[in-house]
Amino acid sequence: MQLAKDGTLRIYLAGSICVTRGDTLVPESRLPGRQGRLAFAMLAAERDRALAREAIAELLWGGNPPRAWDSALRAIVSKLRAALSEAGLEGDALAHAFGCYQLRLPPDAWVDLEAADDAVHLAEAELRAGRPGEANGWALVANAIAGRPFLTGEESPWVANRRAALRDVRVRALECRAAVGLDKGLFALAARDAELVLELEPFRETAYQLLMRAHTGAGNPAEALRVYERCRTLIAEELGVEPSPQTEAVYLDILRSR
Repeated sequence: MQLAKDGTLRIYLAGSICVTRGDTLVPESRLPGRQGRLAFAMLAAERDRALAREAIAELLWGGNPPRAWDSALRAIVSKLRAALSEAGLEGDALAHAFGCYQLRLPPDAWVDLEAADDAVHLAEAELRAGRPGEANGWALVANAIAGRPFLTGEESPWVANRRAALRDVRVRALECRAAVGLDKGLFALAARDAELVLELEPFRETAYQLLMRAHTGAGNPAEALRVYERCRTLIAEELGVEPSPQTEAVYLDILRSR
């Protein structure tokens, strides 16, 4: 987390929630309790659209909202407005119309979840363009954000979907880093990142392919073949399928190179 000296509004949702602007920090403790934390996270993460009161209430209370949930929600929003005003966001930044709420931020506002998503897209684009150094820089940004926990202690379909999206960003960022490692001959680092991917997504064959190439590049084709067997056994036992043609191609390349 950093304070933006240029006055840019920054919102951090992964890890500890906070809002910064210039030298001003609005920490998670200033938000109105658990419900305020959840409501703010949803409004900030979904800021491109208006959210129905019922959708926010479902996140806050699940299937057991209080009898006067609408009044309770209005009170939470009022307290959120007060907290956000400390960062220079006026009351109309949290707009209410037609039974919906929407967080309206300045055009140059920065939200960490959006930054992570943008960064991994840029990392993949730079990798495709043959610029591994630039790809690695963006992958580092994406992984740094996506590797943080999201709303620790909370469980709901919306939270689960957001965590899955963050996990996908991190997986893609780590695969970019592994590909950069292969390109630069940093095979141990490439293997480490590929293994991190497999801890998150055990059935991801692209990570097995990267790991096989990393071990081959390090001069250990026997280990690369063990990785192939690990992949083949897992997906056969758990999914009842054979490895993809792309994985088979890497395997055959290793056999031919021995």
